[in-house]
Amino acid sequence: MSDSMPEPGTAAGTAPGATPGGAAEDPLYEAAALAAATPLDPAAPRPLGVGRTPTGNADVDARLERLADADHLPADGHIEVYEDVHRGLRDALTALDARPAPAPVPAPMPSYNNRS
Repeated sequence: MSDSMPEPGTAAGTAPGATPGGAAEDPLYEAAALAAATPLDPAAPRPLGVGRTPTGNADVDARLERLADADHLPADGHIEVYEDVHRGLRDALTALDARPAPAPVPAPMPSYNNRS
């Protein structure tokens, strides 16, 4: 190859084996690389590669993390995980409705210092 052409499989300015834009740190890229490196067994469980973003609510976040358990189960085991997560999310929403509403902010008192 010439000096101006990158090697096959590499991007210009990157070392062989490196990925442009830090793709090696991307979870979807890692899942795809792992899937490509392992033989395909149609009956074997495989991660879906769906990202979960934290919500800030501990109950909801714990339920969403439970979804990762489905990645290691065969398809017929997913329903139990999904039903458990659905039940937990429904309970978390019900608990939010049961909390007392915040106290209303009182209206400011009018000023009677009107001097003209």
